Amino acid sequence: MHRKLIDNFINIVTRKYFRFDGRAGRTEFWLFFLAVFIVNIVLGFIPKAGGILGLVWTLGVLLPTLGVTARRLHDIGKSGWIQLVGLIPLIGGIILLILCAKPGDVAANQYGESVK
Repeated sequence: MHRKLIDNFINIVTRKYFRFDGRAGRTEFWLFFLAVFIVNIVLGFIPKAGGILGLVWTLGVLLPTLGVTARRLHDIGKSGWIQLVGLIPLIGGIILLILCAKPGDVAANQYGESVK
């Protein structure tokens, strides 16, 4: 089970790095964010070098983060540009979180077939 999760994460980051098309299910989306969160926590415990490594890590996962979020929004039938709502102070991130937590469309939509 753990090996499958690790393989899925590696697949998301390496094969879908620059992909903003298609759909991403909730499992793919939350697995990606869990892995990024864990790495951020680990880097936070490294004194001095953790700040530099954290910046490099953040820049390295910026495009995959935008890509997986766009694909997640596509799964619920929304445009990836909805991510810009996250720029609204205080409530933008909450709105984006709620949208990404919704179940995806069961049927095909304009962004592709269902991922289920």
